[in-house]
Amino acid sequence: MCSSDLLVIGVANNPGKNPIFSLEERIELMRAETEPIAERTGIVIEVRLFRALLVDFAREVGAGVIVRGLRVGSDFDYEFQMTGMNYRLDPGIETVFLMASERHQFISSSLVKEVARFGGDVSTCVPPLTLKRLLAHTAA
Repeated sequence: MCSSDLLVIGVANNPGKNPIFSLEERIELMRAETEPIAERTGIVIEVRLFRALLVDFAREVGAGVIVRGLRVGSDFDYEFQMTGMNYRLDPGIETVFLMASERHQFISSSLVKEVARFGGDVSTCVPPLTLKRLLAHTAA
Protein backbone atom coordinates (compact mmCIF):
# COMPACT_ATOMS: atom_id res chain seq x y z
CA MET A 1 0.00 0.00 0.00
CA CYS A 2 1.31 3.45 -0.78
CA SER A 3 0.75 6.35 1.60
CA SER A 4 -1.95 7.81 -0.66
CA ASP A 5 -4.12 4.76 0.13
CA LEU A 6 -4.38 5.81 3.77
CA LEU A 7 -6.51 8.53 5.33
CA VAL A 8 -6.04 9.19 9.03
CA ILE A 9 -8.83 11.13 10.74
CA GLY A 10 -7.78 12.71 14.00
CA VAL A 11 -10.40 13.19 16.69
CA ALA A 12 -9.37 15.73 19.29
CA ASN A 13 -10.68 16.56 22.72
CA ASN A 14 -12.06 20.11 22.68
CA PRO A 15 -14.21 20.59 25.81
CA GLY A 16 -14.84 24.20 24.78
CA LYS A 17 -17.18 22.91 22.08
CA ASN A 18 -19.40 21.31 24.75
CA PRO A 19 -19.68 17.99 22.89
CA ILE A 20 -22.74 15.79 23.26
CA PHE A 21 -20.77 12.63 22.54
CA SER A 22 -17.82 11.32 24.53
CA LEU A 23 -14.50 10.92 22.76
CA GLU A 24 -15.09 7.18 22.56
CA GLU A 25 -18.54 7.70 21.00
CA ARG A 26 -17.17 10.22 18.50
CA ILE A 27 -14.44 7.82 17.41
CA GLU A 28 -16.92 4.94 17.16
CA LEU A 29 -19.35 7.05 15.11
CA MET A 30 -16.62 8.31 12.80
CA ARG A 31 -15.41 4.77 12.17
CA ALA A 32 -18.93 3.51 11.48
CA GLU A 33 -19.83 6.44 9.21
CA THR A 34 -16.59 6.22 7.18
CA GLU A 35 -16.59 2.43 6.78
CA PRO A 36 -18.84 2.50 3.68
CA ILE A 37 -16.53 5.09 2.08
CA ALA A 38 -13.50 2.89 2.74
CA GLU A 39 -15.27 -0.14 1.29
CA ARG A 40 -16.43 1.77 -1.79
CA THR A 41 -13.07 3.42 -2.54
CA GLY A 42 -10.55 0.88 -1.26
CA ILE A 43 -8.89 3.58 0.84
CA VAL A 44 -7.84 2.54 4.32
CA ILE A 45 -9.39 4.96 6.80
CA GLU A 46 -8.07 5.07 10.35
CA VAL A 47 -9.76 7.11 13.06
CA ARG A 48 -7.47 8.02 15.94
CA LEU A 49 -7.67 10.06 19.09
CA PHE A 50 -5.06 12.74 19.57
CA ARG A 51 -4.29 14.93 22.54
CA ALA A 52 -1.34 16.89 21.17
CA LEU A 53 -0.74 19.67 18.71
CA LEU A 54 -2.18 18.87 15.29
CA VAL A 55 1.21 19.16 13.65
CA ASP A 56 2.67 16.71 16.18
CA PHE A 57 -0.16 14.28 15.45
CA ALA A 58 0.48 14.64 11.71
CA ARG A 59 4.16 13.86 12.28
CA GLU A 60 3.27 10.87 14.46
CA VAL A 61 1.13 9.29 11.72
CA GLY A 62 3.60 10.17 8.97
CA ALA A 63 1.31 12.67 7.26
CA GLY A 64 2.68 15.21 4.81
CA VAL A 65 -0.65 16.95 4.38
CA ILE A 66 -3.34 18.17 6.77
CA VAL A 67 -6.80 18.59 5.22
CA ARG A 68 -9.09 21.14 6.86
CA GLY A 69 -12.66 22.07 5.98
CA LEU A 70 -13.93 25.61 5.58
CA ARG A 71 -17.54 26.76 5.71
CA VAL A 72 -17.46 30.54 5.88
CA GLY A 73 -14.95 33.39 5.79
CA SER A 74 -14.53 33.47 9.55
CA ASP A 75 -13.34 29.84 9.40
CA PHE A 76 -10.63 30.96 7.00
CA ASP A 77 -9.36 33.64 9.38
CA TYR A 78 -8.86 31.11 12.17
CA GLU A 79 -7.49 28.38 9.90
CA PHE A 80 -5.06 30.81 8.25
CA GLN A 81 -3.53 31.62 11.64
CA MET A 82 -3.33 27.95 12.60
CA THR A 83 -1.70 27.07 9.28
CA GLY A 84 0.94 29.74 9.81
CA MET A 85 1.75 28.38 13.25
CA ASN A 86 1.83 24.79 12.00
CA TYR A 87 4.23 25.86 9.25
CA ARG A 88 6.56 27.40 11.84
CA LEU A 89 6.42 24.17 13.84
CA ASP A 90 7.00 21.94 10.80
CA PRO A 91 7.45 23.48 7.35
CA GLY A 92 7.39 19.99 5.80
CA ILE A 93 3.68 19.51 6.51
CA GLU A 94 1.31 21.24 4.10
CA THR A 95 -2.26 22.29 4.85
CA VAL A 96 -4.98 21.99 2.22
CA PHE A 97 -8.40 23.57 2.59
CA LEU A 98 -11.63 22.15 1.22
CA MET A 99 -14.65 24.42 0.95
CA ALA A 100 -17.98 23.01 2.07
CA SER A 101 -20.63 22.83 -0.61
CA GLU A 102 -23.16 25.62 -0.56
CA ARG A 103 -25.81 23.35 0.95
CA HIS A 104 -23.55 22.55 3.93
CA GLN A 105 -21.94 25.92 4.64
CA PHE A 106 -24.46 26.90 7.32
CA ILE A 107 -24.06 23.69 9.34
CA SER A 108 -22.17 23.93 12.62
CA SER A 109 -22.10 21.48 15.49
CA SER A 110 -23.51 24.03 17.93
CA LEU A 111 -26.42 24.86 15.62
CA VAL A 112 -27.22 21.19 14.99
CA LYS A 113 -27.15 20.45 18.73
CA GLU A 114 -29.46 23.37 19.50
CA VAL A 115 -31.98 22.49 16.80
CA ALA A 116 -31.96 18.82 17.88
CA ARG A 117 -32.48 19.75 21.55
CA PHE A 118 -35.65 21.63 20.59
CA GLY A 119 -36.96 18.78 18.45
CA GLY A 120 -36.11 20.26 15.05
CA ASP A 121 -35.30 18.09 12.05
CA VAL A 122 -31.54 17.78 11.57
CA SER A 123 -31.72 14.68 9.37
CA THR A 124 -30.14 16.50 6.42
CA CYS A 125 -27.26 17.73 8.58
CA VAL A 126 -25.77 14.52 9.98
CA PRO A 127 -25.32 10.94 8.76
CA PRO A 128 -27.94 8.30 9.76
CA LEU A 129 -26.19 6.56 12.66
CA THR A 130 -25.06 9.87 14.11
CA LEU A 131 -28.62 11.17 13.82
CA LYS A 132 -29.96 8.16 15.70
CA ARG A 133 -27.43 8.65 18.51
CA LEU A 134 -27.96 12.41 18.57
CA LEU A 135 -31.71 12.02 18.96
CA ALA A 136 -31.19 9.50 21.76
CA HIS A 137 -28.90 11.93 23.59
CA THR A 138 -31.17 14.92 23.18
CA ALA A 139 -34.28 12.97 24.22
CA ALA A 140 -32.66 12.00 27.51
